[in-house]
Amino acid sequence: MIKENLDAIRKTIPEHVTLVAVSKTKPVAALQEVYDAGQRHFGENKVQEMTEKWEVLPKDIKWHLIGHLQTNKVKYIAPYVHLIHSVDSFKLLKEIDKEAKKNNRIIDCLLQFHVAQEDTKFGLDFEEAKELIENPEFIDLHNVHLVGVMGMASFTENEDVVRKEFQQLEDYFQLIKSYYFTFNDDFKEISMGMSGDYQLAIEEGSTMVRVGSSIFGTR
Repeated sequence: MIKENLDAIRKTIPEHVTLVAVSKTKPVAALQEVYDAGQRHFGENKVQEMTEKWEVLPKDIKWHLIGHLQTNKVKYIAPYVHLIHSVDSFKLLKEIDKEAKKNNRIIDCLLQFHVAQEDTKFGLDFEEAKELIENPEFIDLHNVHLVGVMGMASFTENEDVVRKEFQQLEDYFQLIKSYYFTFNDDFKEISMGMSGDYQLAIEEGSTMVRVGSSIFGTR
């Protein structure tokens, strides 16, 4: 059913939106099936699991680290990661820059914002994001490339709450863009929306949706 699920979801996603297939806890065979159906963007939560899959799967896969990232784990993904969605501190950004430099790479990153009601989710508030970008050392980071924002909505059936949180993230994106990246065309990504709410997210401006269970089945 995996290929059928993927085809059905693709039909609901506009061309300008990137579909990231969230493959955490799924076996390599399932990822290979999705790859064979033409999918190239895959998202993983854990560094070790992503690295193990990267080692055995085709090398043209674009790997997205979407889970919380500890500074001591950055070195393992720096050689190959396509996009890090979860930058929530200057310390982490600095570490990514350091490891990217060692690998002679520039790594794309998203600033993760906390927009949900739950306390458990990681992420910056707007003032913290401003402080991060205005840090005097920020201009010395030549091997990281901020390309947008990421956030997760509350886990609730209440569509109004979810929509409001997506709108909040989109507002943050527009503010950050106008303050700091007005002339930077690369700062364009809003990563929001998962299996249960990605269509709402697209309506509210998402350019990248992270869909797992709707493709692979429930864990």
